[in-house]
Amino acid sequence: MDEQHLIEQRSGEDRRGNVVDRRLGLDRRRGPGKRRSDDRKSAEEGQMSDEQFEFLMAIDEYKRKNTKPFPTWTEVLEVIKTLGYRKVAESQLPGQSKKKEKQTQTAE
Repeated sequence: MDEQHLIEQRSGEDRRGNVVDRRLGLDRRRGPGKRRSDDRKSAEEGQMSDEQFEFLMAIDEYKRKNTKPFPTWTEVLEVIKTLGYRKVAESQLPGQSKKKEKQTQTAE
């Protein structure tokens, strides 16, 4: 095919102008107004708490022993329970209101 028959598919605007400068520490993937917790921020910067490090090492050991690069969520829960964690309180998931919980309890 020669160059005269090629169809221009670009819109004409330069998308590179919209890219956030990574040196500023801004991350487009999180979206506007979303902040990381201090624990998460420090972990992503390589400063983990002892608890985070223990969990990371347990997951890494599980992956090596079972030759699974990506364990399922059920397997992750299994590792967490092996570390000694148990559910001792009601769930407090983000976005779940107390009113909704009461409605669920009364429906049962």
